Amino acid sequence: MKEFAALFTRIDQTTKTSIKINALSDYLQFAPKEDRLWCIALFTGRRPRRAVTTTQLREWAAEAAGIPLWLLEESYPVVGDLAETIALILPPNGQYTNHGLSHWINELRDLHDVENEARMPRILAAWDQLAPTERFLFNKLITGGFRIGISQKLMTRALARALDRDEAEMAHRLMGNWSPETTTWDALIEAEDPATDLSRPYPFYLAYQLDDAPETLGDPSDWSAEWKWDGIRGQVILRGGEHFVWSRGEELMTDRFPELARLRDFLPDGTVLDGEILAWRDGPLPFNALQKRIGRKTVPKKLLTEAPVAMAAYDLLETGGVDLRAQPYATRRAQLETLCRDLPADAPLHLPPHVTFDTWDALAQTRATARNHSSEGVMLKRRASPYLAGRKKGDWWKWKLDPLTVDAVMIYAQSGHGRRANLFTDFTFAVRDGNELVPFTKAYSGLTDAEFREISAWVRKNTLQRFGPVRQVTPHHVFEIAFEGIFESPRHKSGLALRFPRMSRWRRDKPLDEANTLDDLRALLKAYD
Repeated sequence: MKEFAALFTRIDQTTKTSIKINALSDYLQFAPKEDRLWCIALFTGRRPRRAVTTTQLREWAAEAAGIPLWLLEESYPVVGDLAETIALILPPNGQYTNHGLSHWINELRDLHDVENEARMPRILAAWDQLAPTERFLFNKLITGGFRIGISQKLMTRALARALDRDEAEMAHRLMGNWSPETTTWDALIEAEDPATDLSRPYPFYLAYQLDDAPETLGDPSDWSAEWKWDGIRGQVILRGGEHFVWSRGEELMTDRFPELARLRDFLPDGTVLDGEILAWRDGPLPFNALQKRIGRKTVPKKLLTEAPVAMAAYDLLETGGVDLRAQPYATRRAQLETLCRDLPADAPLHLPPHVTFDTWDALAQTRATARNHSSEGVMLKRRASPYLAGRKKGDWWKWKLDPLTVDAVMIYAQSGHGRRANLFTDFTFAVRDGNELVPFTKAYSGLTDAEFREISAWVRKNTLQRFGPVRQVTPHHVFEIAFEGIFESPRHKSGLALRFPRMSRWRRDKPLDEANTLDDLRALLKAYD
């Protein structure tokens, strides 16, 4: 654990990507294989299952430290992190042992098989064998809150450097539904054939937001455009007589979208499609129709009827078992069109039409009608571009419409977490409805650190009531709320819900009586539909 703690410290103390990659590369070259595997798993979001509740952990830590529980609870919001709070209050370790990372993860896994009363002494014994930073990391593993600023792309680069291997190959190997409990270092990283796992998806190619004028991209004839529909980015994989559905977040979602099983009837084995999973009925439905199905392991018949799902295929990554990613986009698109040409009308697969244009001005005019096509804007892809891994600037761009906005009144505030635990960062907003203020959304991003500090000071001085961690404040400040869509929602008092709400401006120039009304929101909903 000492070596893993040293790795964490090197990463935590810098914002430079090169230093983080060097630190990871060093660890991945010299650590034991099982520790290397768990390191990759942890940094890519694959954490061990929790065996102890945070309530138990608080009680045991307070007892070990010889302090009342209320003092730990008061310390927690000041520190901003439970794992760190516990590491700070515990007495010095008495019998330090330098077991590796995998030893302590196995220790946590073993807790699932012991009685509740036997778990406390094992946790206390572990704390007594660990140095302060190691205790902090151990606590993170216990609580399931192990999140450190390492992207999958950065991990892939470090792994490729450590092993002197191709980065794209390493990215592909790390994809899929694996964990250190189901594979080994040799099987995942060293095996000759990385495609032995038939379900394994390819790393997704991600587009950048186009903020500059499209003319900066050069000759429009070099580019292809299509509508950007709003669903779940995913890959459908047909291999070995089976089908698999993966989200961009590497979540296997096959059972959640049973309609897509029919693609095995229409498409040849050895096909991999990249696209958008959408609720679809004679065209894409709003995202809130799909949202009802997200998170459900099984889907009732009523919901299958109300929000049937289909895939809008944007790209063809594999055909006949052959990887097409190095071929130009125009070539892949042509093969995709051939593949989709004879599909029956009721097949759960659709080919988004090209948005034709000769000039950038013509595309801008078409883009302005995007919401009429249930779209957020257009996707731009260079015709000659290969399908790369991760977010690469240059060949793929999303040119979204400007967001919708309303001016709303802040009525509740809640403190943040981590480094923002001492600031109020989570807010509830309301619109006017006659003489009332009706809450309709929450937002927690969009302000600068300086603005968060300023509004936090104001909240402390203008609190009307407290409801646990939430404070009701004097209705005074107006904020411009930006969002991507608006939908009916019976779960909210306003009857409405927003898609991706965030604070775009603090409207210091606007008094309370100039904030938008509930009727304004309903008019937006009507226009949006």
